[in-house]
Parts: sequence; structure tokens; C-alpha cells
Amino acid sequence: MFQPSVKPGNQNLPPLLEVRDLSRDFGGLRAIASVSFRVFPGEIVGLIGPNGAGKTTLFALLSGFLTPSEGKIIFQNLPVAGKRPDRLCHLGLARTFQVVRPFPEMTVLENVKAAAVFGKPSKPPSAVRTRDIQEILAHTGLLAKADLLASSLSLPERKRLEVARTLATRPKLLLLDEVLAGLNPREVEEAIPLIRSLNTDRGITLLMIEHNVKAIMGICHRLLVINFGQLIFDGLPPEAVENPAVIQAYLGDKAGA
Repeated sequence: MFQPSVKPGNQNLPPLLEVRDLSRDFGGLRAIASVSFRVFPGEIVGLIGPNGAGKTTLFALLSGFLTPSEGKIIFQNLPVAGKRPDRLCHLGLARTFQVVRPFPEMTVLENVKAAAVFGKPSKPPSAVRTRDIQEILAHTGLLAKADLLASSLSLPERKRLEVARTLATRPKLLLLDEVLAGLNPREVEEAIPLIRSLNTDRGITLLMIEHNVKAIMGICHRLLVINFGQLIFDGLPPEAVENPAVIQAYLGDKAGA
């Protein structure tokens, strides 16, 4: 039985994020179809589904890179559907990307500093910003690499830098897009404590896409499963692996064999 090792969020509080009947059309294709769900403060929520299910499109809608065809996105009681990504970041909603693209000719420290400077409308004093950046680099295991060019980092280190840059914007909700993709089993095992610590140590609510089902089962308090753009499951990880609709989505005709 899979069991998350972290304390779930507080569902007695108002939702940090609420999605209501969200849809997105591309020509005659409905990529996201009337999806509704809530994410509560302190939760780690996993978003899973087969390839082509609509996970990336949903993340693009939530983070402002796409505008919904229909529906509402409410973040901290504010309607935010259609707002630009930088505006959402200033409000406290940030995201990582599956394909990480740091500024290669800038140092690790400079990459994080750029996010700290431009990720919020208010600018803290330079001494405070420097202290915060050093702490973020220490938290993500990159302090010893601070003066190296980002182009010199390994893939796991670039993934950590991607997370460090988002932390510099001080997010309340962080969308993690396949942060474990491309990592070998040992690297995944090393990355999982960092993901958990964003929630337990920094108090950040997480919504994460991940194809590593074993990892996401052990990290998340709750799972959302989508297939063909529709939400087919919202519940606890142990219940997901026994849900017929989820089994069918992942295994197709083999589910009944």
C-alpha cells in the first residue's frame, strides 16, 4: 500500500487554487473539457494521466501561457484566468518546466538572482536578497556550484537550479512539471527529499505533473487523474491504483484481461 510520508494540507481552509469548468479548444479539438478541482494550502497534489491526456495544456492554462476557452481559475480568491505569467508569478503562482532552460552563460548564482529581482514587484534590500539567494542555493544543494556557469551543470543540477529560480520568486503555489523526468533511479531517490522539503520546510503548496507513478504515489497527499482532457479521478493515492477508470486509462483493453 502506497502511503505519503508528509502531512496533508488543511482542507478546512479556503482553497488556494480553485478551477471551475475549465476548457480549452484548439480549433475543433477540445484538449481540456470542463475540468474542476481545488488545491488547499499545504497540499502536495499530483496530476497524472497517459501521454496526450492534457496535463501540459492544463499547466499552461494555470500558469498563464494559454487562455481558457471557458471556465474560471481562482487563485487566492482572485480570478486569474488569462493573466500573464509574470503577473501570476507576482501573485505567488510559479512553475517549472520539463525542459529546463537556465541562462547558460550566467552563473548559478546569477540565474537565481535574476529570478529574485524580476519575480516580485517589490525589491528587498540588496543584503536581504543576497542572504535569501544563499539560503536557497544551500537548500537546493547548489551552494558549492554558485560561481559556475549554468551550462556546466549536470541534468540533475539543472533541475535543482530550475527549482531554485522559482523559490527566489517566493511562491505560495508551485507547479512542478516533471521535475524527475530524465533522472535515473538513484537521482530520483536523491531528488524526492528536496521536493518534500519545499512543502514541509518552506510551506509551499505543490501541484506536480509526474510520469514516475511510484515516486508520485509516495510524495503526494492527493492525486488528480485526467484522460482525454477530462478529470476522471480526484482522491487519495491508494484509491487511485484500485480505481477502474484510472486502470482503464493507463492500461486500455489490458485492464480487463
